[in-house]
Amino acid sequence: EGGLKSLVGFYNQHQTPVHKNIFYVDAEQDGVAVEVSLQYIDDISPRLVAFANNIHNPEHGTHVTGFKTALTRTLNAYGRSANILKESEENFTGDDALEGITAVVSVKMPEIQFEGQTKAKLGSVEAQGATASVFGTAFAAFLEEHPDDGKAIINKVLLALKARKAAK
Repeated sequence: EGGLKSLVGFYNQHQTPVHKNIFYVDAEQDGVAVEVSLQYIDDISPRLVAFANNIHNPEHGTHVTGFKTALTRTLNAYGRSANILKESEENFTGDDALEGITAVVSVKMPEIQFEGQTKAKLGSVEAQGATASVFGTAFAAFLEEHPDDGKAIINKVLLALKARKAAK
């Protein structure tokens, strides 16, 4: 009931969410059905779960690479356009963007390729572009439509950036 959005809610039921609304997108591009749901919590470790054709991919793969790329790019663009991330400050890194995230990435495609026999890692290249495009567009729209959530997410990622710089 509720699919990936409910799964993210379930994973976060004993956590403190950074923002109220759970992000969710389900769309298709180039024959690849992409479904992503995410929510940031008040924690530093990322929880990232990946599926390809309903098979769990513990070692992730190309769809997660596309997700991470689009996540970092979208957060940097939104942070700058909302004037939360100043021009003098450096961009967020992938690690900054992933800190405290709970995300489920799922793709469904007809011609699927895995790396190795255990199907632990997706190898299909087209999954990367489709995931990056579908998720990037939808997440940018989500941040614009939910400015309070967007600000909370950017501030969480900004805190990760400052902690990383302080640790250096």
